[in-house]
Amino acid sequence: MTALLRYQAALLLGSHRALPPVILYAAWLAVGVQIGNPLLATLGYAAGGLLPAAAWLTRICVTNEPPAARDCAAAAAGPERAHLAAVLTAAGTTLLLALPGVALVTLLSEPRSNDHQVAVPVLPAAVAGLLTALACLLMGVAIGALSSRPVLRSAAWGIPVSLTAAVLLLALSPSPVNAALSGMVTGSVSGTVHTPWLPAAATALLAAAATAAACALTARRS
Repeated sequence: MTALLRYQAALLLGSHRALPPVILYAAWLAVGVQIGNPLLATLGYAAGGLLPAAAWLTRICVTNEPPAARDCAAAAAGPERAHLAAVLTAAGTTLLLALPGVALVTLLSEPRSNDHQVAVPVLPAAVAGLLTALACLLMGVAIGALSSRPVLRSAAWGIPVSLTAAVLLLALSPSPVNAALSGMVTGSVSGTVHTPWLPAAATALLAAAATAAACALTARRS
């Protein structure tokens, strides 16, 4: 698996296809992260931008190989392992965006409530922000895995499906991502840290199930 991960990472770097989602997330942070903003709300904002970035990167990684190269990797390591390596590469790349994002927000934001009256503990807030970022990252991976080949073979369907799913999961209250982000926003009003353990666990299970289903379908359609 290590060799497959190195191969996928080299392929992603060499193709330069990761630049658009990376630039998109950097622009997202540049617009919404400012010195002195409330810490919890800004951590939630930064986390929300990871969901579409992760979905986009996952679609890129699972479609990055030419058909002949994909067939060779599947023959050498098995189609399930080859597809899993692509998904894990996307998750790892998005994590490399999430960690400095959380650190940047923590350094620049003011650890106080929205009205600047209540002090917010920095370390618990940073942990909550990281878990919220992970929840958004994992949900984005799940969306990307289910809106790409082999589940959806046509980009004509995959792109609108992934965008629609990202918007709905961010906006609708039953979504664990929405629950994590709402906890950050409401916590910023009162100055209370709500650590999203359950939403993070739920998105981890969803991402694992989506990835497993995509890998199993890859093996069947190979």
